[in-house]
Amino acid sequence: MGDEAWPLVSIVTPALNAADYLDETIRSVLSQDYPNVEYRVMDGGSTDGTLRVVERYAPRVRWTSGADAGTADAIGRGFELARGSILAFLNADDAYRPGAVSKAVRALAAHPDVAVVYGEADWVDERGEVIGRYPTKAFDRELLKRECCICQPAAFIRRTAFEAVGGLDPTLHYAFDWDLWIRIAARHEMLRIGDPLAASRLHGSCKSVAHPEAALAEGLEVLRRHGGYIPVPWVYRSSRPFAGKRIEFSLREKPSPLSYLAALPLGLLRNPRHPVRYTAEWIRLIASRAWTLREPRPQ
Repeated sequence: MGDEAWPLVSIVTPALNAADYLDETIRSVLSQDYPNVEYRVMDGGSTDGTLRVVERYAPRVRWTSGADAGTADAIGRGFELARGSILAFLNADDAYRPGAVSKAVRALAAHPDVAVVYGEADWVDERGEVIGRYPTKAFDRELLKRECCICQPAAFIRRTAFEAVGGLDPTLHYAFDWDLWIRIAARHEMLRIGDPLAASRLHGSCKSVAHPEAALAEGLEVLRRHGGYIPVPWVYRSSRPFAGKRIEFSLREKPSPLSYLAALPLGLLRNPRHPVRYTAEWIRLIASRAWTLREPRPQ
C-alpha cells in the first residue's frame, strides 16, 4: 500500500536518566506491526546509561541529546523535527501494547472528523505487572474540564489539530497533556476506542509521585485556566494538610472525614463565583460517598 493508506506516525519519547525502563519502551515501539513509524528519543542530557540504551537501536531510533526546558518542551521540539501526519508521545517508562499503532490509525481513518483517538490503558508497577486500569471515559468536553480521563500514552493525535491549538505548553511540567486535551476538545472531536493500547508505569521516580504537591498545584492551575471551577475532589485533595495528612499520589485513597469538612470552606474560597454549584456538589458527594479524584497521569 502507498503512503496515503499507511500515513506516517511520528512517536516521540522524552527521556532524562531513563535507563531503567527505556529499553522496554523502545522495544514496544519497534515491535509494532504498523509499517510506517518514525521514532525519535529526545534526551535531556542524561548522565546515566540512557544514551547507551538508545544507541543500541540506531538507526531505527533517531535521537538528540541536550538541555531542554522540560518534558513538554522536549516533546514539542521532537514533533518539530518529525514528519508524520499522526503524532504520539510515549514517556520513557511507558509502553505500547501490541498492535496499538495499527488500531489507532484504523480508528482515525474510519473517523475523519476525529482529531484524537485514545484507547484503554493499564497502570503497571516497576516490574510491568498490572495493578489497575486507567479510568478512561468516553469523550465529553465538559468532563475533560474536571478530570483527565484520557491516558496520554494511549492517545494518537492528528498533526493538523495539534498545530492548530499551538501544541504543548512548555511552561507546564505535570499537566501539559491534560491541558492539550482540553484545548483540542474545544475545537475538535475526540474518540475513545475499547482496545488496550498502552501501559502507564507507576513508580517512585514518576514526577507526579515524587512531587505530588507541585503536580496538584499545576492541576489546579489547569482547572482555573479552563472554566475556573475547582471540583470537590480536587479541593478535598488540597485540604489533606488541614487533617494532618500529606498530599500524595494514590490509586486508592482512604477518605478522611476531617478533609471532607475542610473541603467545604476551602472550596468556597477557591470558587468565589460558584458557591451554589460547589456546595451542591459537596453535599451530593458526601451523601453518596462517591469520592474519586481523576488527576493528570504521573509524568
